[in-house]
Amino acid sequence: MRSNYKKLGAYIQEVDVKNTSGREDNLLGVSTQKVFIESIANTVGTDFTKYKVVKRKQFTYVSDTSRRGDKIGLAMLEHLDEGRVSQVYTVFEIIDHNKLDSEYLMMWFRRPEFDRYARFMSHGSVREIFGWDEMCGVELPIPSIEKQREIVREYNVVVNRIKLIEQLNQKLEEAAQTIYKRWFVDFEFPISADYAASSGKPELEGKPYKSSGGEMVNGDGVFSSLPRTWKASSLKKITCKIGSGATPKGGKTSYQDAGIALIRSLNIWDYNFIYDDLAFINTTQAKKLSNIEVLKDDVLINITGVSVARCYKAPKNILPARVNQHVAIVRPNLDANISNYLVCALCSTDYKSRLLGVSEGGSTRQALTKADLEKCEILMPGKEVLRSFERLASPIFSKKDRLSEEGLALLKTKLLILSRMATIDQAMKDAA
Repeated sequence: MRSNYKKLGAYIQEVDVKNTSGREDNLLGVSTQKVFIESIANTVGTDFTKYKVVKRKQFTYVSDTSRRGDKIGLAMLEHLDEGRVSQVYTVFEIIDHNKLDSEYLMMWFRRPEFDRYARFMSHGSVREIFGWDEMCGVELPIPSIEKQREIVREYNVVVNRIKLIEQLNQKLEEAAQTIYKRWFVDFEFPISADYAASSGKPELEGKPYKSSGGEMVNGDGVFSSLPRTWKASSLKKITCKIGSGATPKGGKTSYQDAGIALIRSLNIWDYNFIYDDLAFINTTQAKKLSNIEVLKDDVLINITGVSVARCYKAPKNILPARVNQHVAIVRPNLDANISNYLVCALCSTDYKSRLLGVSEGGSTRQALTKADLEKCEILMPGKEVLRSFERLASPIFSKKDRLSEEGLALLKTKLLILSRMATIDQAMKDAA
């Protein structure tokens, strides 16, 4: 054992407090993202007195690592004074907070190396278990409590900035959604000068269309009523490419630490690109997938599994890139500037419901085919309205992209801080 490394068992103790009152509030589960989540278990007929109580600053983990991929489900309770978890979970706490800081320990658990260690140390013929003895056998550097808290403060500065960026991005997303709904659902887009002049009412210029008496006509298909000159079009007619990608031979084992980005479904969320776990392939692999290269302004949509129909644009800062077989590229016609509009449309409630309904027709799991996407009906406004929308939406999405770039840099800093924890021992020696 390295000189400043200690076995965790000397600093923690298991907690087994039953929910004897039978309370049914704050039922929690633990995710592999290292956070508590609301429990989704079916609790009909459940004896809640068998649940365990977990309190603030206590830890909970799932010892069964068989079905959780490369990560272990573990979290520290921070947002509640008390919660309840299944009896199959293990709850533990720090014995002396003046020797080991709870946030410092949680930082260690967030390291990818800890997940790999937990999976390696898991054992069992039917289910792989990372038991209490294995948890107590974890070794980690434990410097002075002052040093631990200094590291936590440095880490929290980065984490809090990341959270602020997420909040700003959420507000930008809401702004885009609000404009989209007002213009293309409520049809209250500003009346153009040409329309106002052609109707003989120049004073209507800039006024909201529908509430100002703008002419509506009967629509086709899923659109029952449309502004005059608007039409419905299949996605195929307004795009020059719709197609999914592929995973290089070897799957995850062929991924690189850097190179050409390979976008997977876990990276695509509505209105957001998630950089966590972004995979990379080398140039040789990328050349074999050259027919699925992601270009600027491509719209990406998930086409399989529980994340089906999630949609966003490819961020410019990761191009050139490729997509795997679970993600489809939707590339607008080169003479059109409608990527932001398509993102807003495909993420909206009406389109999402239609796509999810189509995806549930799959025999084994939710899926969208190329034909499904090509047939998807899209409301196509007049060109002037689209240009006006783009003038409003473009700065919003550009700001989101800039914030995402900053978020990526901060994410790398956060991972660097976590990785440096393993070298605290040597760093302290060098400073001595």
